[in-house]
Amino acid sequence: MAIWIGSAPRMSTIGALGLIGLMTALSGPAAGSATGLAVAGVETQLNEPGVVASVQRTPSSIWAAAAQGDSATLETLLTPTSWDQSNLNPDLLASIELLDTNINKREASRNEQIAETSALLLEHLEAYEASKSEASKSGIELSEALAAVVKLQILYDDKDRFFSDASVAKAINLAQQVAAQAEAEGDWMIASELYFRLNAIYDQSGRYKEDVQRLGRRLAMIRMYAPERLWEIRNQRRIAEGLDPLPPYNAYGDDYHEKLKGINSITVRTAIQRAADQHVGRKTRKHPTGVTMNDLILSGIDAIETMVTTTDLAMVFDGLKNESKRAQFLEVIAAQRAKIQAKEHTASGYDLRRSLDAILAAGQEHVGIMENALLHEFGNGAMAALDDYTAIIWPDELSRFRRSTQGEFIGIGVQIQLDEFQNIKIVTPLEGTPAQRAGVRSDDIIKKIDGTTAIGLGLNQAVEIITGPANTKVTITVEREDENGELIEKEFTIIRQRIDLPTVKGWSKTGPGDTQWDYFIDPDAGIGYLRLTGFTQDSTKEFDQAVRTMKNKGLNALILDLRYNPGGLLDQAISLASRFVPEGMIVKTVDASGVTKSLDKARSVSERVSLAGIPVVVLINEGSASASEILSGAIQAAAHQDKIQALVLGQRSFGKGSVQNVYLLPGATSAMKVTTNYYHIDSPRMIHKVPGATQWGIDPDLVVDMLPSQQEDALLLRRSADVLPLDENGNIIEDTERPDPNTLITEGTDLQVETALVLLKSQTIVDNTKTTMMD
Repeated sequence: MAIWIGSAPRMSTIGALGLIGLMTALSGPAAGSATGLAVAGVETQLNEPGVVASVQRTPSSIWAAAAQGDSATLETLLTPTSWDQSNLNPDLLASIELLDTNINKREASRNEQIAETSALLLEHLEAYEASKSEASKSGIELSEALAAVVKLQILYDDKDRFFSDASVAKAINLAQQVAAQAEAEGDWMIASELYFRLNAIYDQSGRYKEDVQRLGRRLAMIRMYAPERLWEIRNQRRIAEGLDPLPPYNAYGDDYHEKLKGINSITVRTAIQRAADQHVGRKTRKHPTGVTMNDLILSGIDAIETMVTTTDLAMVFDGLKNESKRAQFLEVIAAQRAKIQAKEHTASGYDLRRSLDAILAAGQEHVGIMENALLHEFGNGAMAALDDYTAIIWPDELSRFRRSTQGEFIGIGVQIQLDEFQNIKIVTPLEGTPAQRAGVRSDDIIKKIDGTTAIGLGLNQAVEIITGPANTKVTITVEREDENGELIEKEFTIIRQRIDLPTVKGWSKTGPGDTQWDYFIDPDAGIGYLRLTGFTQDSTKEFDQAVRTMKNKGLNALILDLRYNPGGLLDQAISLASRFVPEGMIVKTVDASGVTKSLDKARSVSERVSLAGIPVVVLINEGSASASEILSGAIQAAAHQDKIQALVLGQRSFGKGSVQNVYLLPGATSAMKVTTNYYHIDSPRMIHKVPGATQWGIDPDLVVDMLPSQQEDALLLRRSADVLPLDENGNIIEDTERPDPNTLITEGTDLQVETALVLLKSQTIVDNTKTTMMD
């Protein structure tokens, strides 16, 4: 069994003249703004909330204001004109001036984007009204209108202003009506898009979560059993939107019969029984409203009903075309549902077996749906009654799941993407891998795999075909330009091998190897930068190697970037937290009743890899989840207890505060993960996000907002900057254009990194300023 895991009371924001965090209704006002604060030995008095009476002004007071949650003082200290420029270190002053400039750029861009998006919303609403007679076109226009609404919600810094916008209200009301109508008419794509965007708007309440799950299940079933039909739906959607059609459908590696192999009733019943017995939300004496076996069975039955009413599946299961036969099967489904609903006691494993056997028999008899397909959907439906992280890992998913947890996979070692023509393009062969040694190059287009055309394949299809058992062969045919600019095809037969996936990255790539990074974002000040992309079995080893490299060159401070890190192994989160936290609790797990089930403390580490003695800024955002929240939360808790000097900066984390146990199921071709506990960092506050919650995740000490356009630009630049195109000899192709990650700061694209850098510079620059007072 493996363990897989997915409250900062002091919080600052930099106000309207500075960094405006889009916390809106998701958080309250900054704490600590109405009482006297001891800031690094300098006495500060506040007469009114947010009004500064006097404060000593030194570089170190910048950090102190952020650490103490003193928003007003911090805003003033990050205003260049508040300093006597002759006294302040020129490098720190230049950084403050650049930050101030970039903040103003962001706010000007925010206002421009609000105006543009509002105009776009009106344009799509008008187009919707004009195209009502064309259902497909009007649905697309309304979906685009709702996409504009979602963007406006992110851009606005005022919840009331957003919901009082008449165009916003109109788009939401129309979307509610049209989504239900589209589903009733079998337009799954439009219904799914509308419900997905409605759910994004009302995410906190979970109002549309069930609708999103149901439509997602319908499309997933079509993808599984009738993938060509899903291709048709997507292609029709593109054409109706005025886009180029998709390449011809490619069925290679897309056979559902292969994906269902190994699924049987024992496997599914074992998974459901274990979930009913172990799930953290199950009914107990202390939790009488919890989930029971009855709920799991009913949810499984609902999924079968969804399957039968997804009309596109009649392309595969002919029996669904016969209305009479389909109605007979639906009667059996209704009867089984009524039996479970009528039970006055908790259903047992025997009740599960009887219901499942009845559905399996009727499904095959009336509509000819094969047993393992019904089991697949019943199992998925049953797990949906629990939480988003409890699931059966089916045979075709098991290898991908292992890759995600172990940080390795068996393949040839290439990064691929779809280009603008939907071709599978080699981004780069990884250094030292079979593909690189064979001669595969960056920008090669994969035309065939094992002699079969790759045109029309999706990325997941391509990955599944190219990867496989170790020491087996795969042949890929690529198209490239020769030295004369002519397109030629080359064929490579490559032996699959284990490929390690590193999770620790630095600031700027210097070579093709996994450890060839410049880890310093500011070499002169000794400020390092480490980006952790996951928590796999080698993460701590990679991290320690990077820290030793930086310490050998003089490490004075560190930015730890956990943004977009989805989590991983619990043991690695504890191990890495121990590099920052010298002693005390890292994390504890509790059950639904609040009983502590385990408690992990900081582990002793060598001074060579310890970071407890230097200032650290941890970056988080909505994409930081699970193990990222344990690590950032443990560092924050230790800082709030004055054990270390650290700040958490960015935006509130995702809120995946649950622990999953992973089990192999009978037959060893499938597995399951079941949520058994929640984790806490330093308080009883729930980190896990549950429907209707107003608090979750890790709240940063300092909220720094980035516009959606900034986030997108930063991600694209970082992705390109992290890739060094290689030739077949493993040499860097020098004449390719590659962006400079330093422009993330100079252009103000990544304000979170830039703010972290200013804070750390205030700690690493020798404080030679004269102490002055500001009023």
